[in-house]
Amino acid sequence: MDHNAIGPGGGSRTHNGGLNRKSKLSGQTKRTFFWLLLPSIVLLVLINGYPLIYAGVQATHDGSLIDTGNFVGVDNFATVLSSAAFWKAAQFTLWFTIVGVFGSWLVGLGLALLLRTKIPAGGTFKVLLLLPWVVPIVVSSTAWNWLVATPDSLIPSIFRNLGLGTPLFLADPHLAAVMVMVFKVWVSFPFMMMMISAALASVDTTVYEAASMDGASKWQQFTQITLPMIARSTYISWILMTIFCVNDFPTIYLLTGGGPVDATTSLVVLAYRSVFQDFQTGPGVAIAFLMTLTLVVVSVFLYRQIRKSSVE
Repeated sequence: MDHNAIGPGGGSRTHNGGLNRKSKLSGQTKRTFFWLLLPSIVLLVLINGYPLIYAGVQATHDGSLIDTGNFVGVDNFATVLSSAAFWKAAQFTLWFTIVGVFGSWLVGLGLALLLRTKIPAGGTFKVLLLLPWVVPIVVSSTAWNWLVATPDSLIPSIFRNLGLGTPLFLADPHLAAVMVMVFKVWVSFPFMMMMISAALASVDTTVYEAASMDGASKWQQFTQITLPMIARSTYISWILMTIFCVNDFPTIYLLTGGGPVDATTSLVVLAYRSVFQDFQTGPGVAIAFLMTLTLVVVSVFLYRQIRKSSVE
């Protein structure tokens, strides 16, 4: 026996020395990573922190983009929350987000399940389905305007030829709101389809075979296997799409400009008008802060659902 390998109390000096070296190496590695990451962290804090602080200053002053103005405390928030225009925009934003998130998710889920069935030319079909997401929003909105904007556009002409009248999709407040939501689903479903397809690819097909042998129907397999298996991906996609919808400016502004009669004015469009058209920076930034707070609350709730979701 090598007595030099045995320390006091019967411990192994060689083993302890190895642990000490590993601990020192681990500590050195952590410090190295810290110093390597520090410049990036400082840069991110400056890039994101300064605009946030400056926006907070603007939200508590009555100035413009040029002049900060006088300190007014929370008066801008009180003004915004007591405004009928704010609550009308908030209502539209809520419906726009609900339809955008769940509409695009349902369409994406259906198409992801369809593509999983090995249909002919599935690869080409999948590429075509990605076009609404890939094509620039300016091009898509121009195409939709060509389809529905005027009484002589393609879709109103089809309605008229069928004897169904001539619907003014972007001139009628209710139809315009519906059209904007449908357009949002159109440009967003490819993102959901890709998220769900990636989640479905990780599901072992033998699980379905075992369920079929146990007598489970297709609907039972869908509700008891598919949905739980893709639950985490679903909640993540809902968080991202909620953020996309609430902050979506070009989809609405390029299609309707927030009209007619503010029927499609969302909170982000209202904030834009307040800051860049009415030159009232305080109320506009206050709206942005309220939007951010709402998104944080919704994201935290959905994130907790992600942590709870698991397949037993």
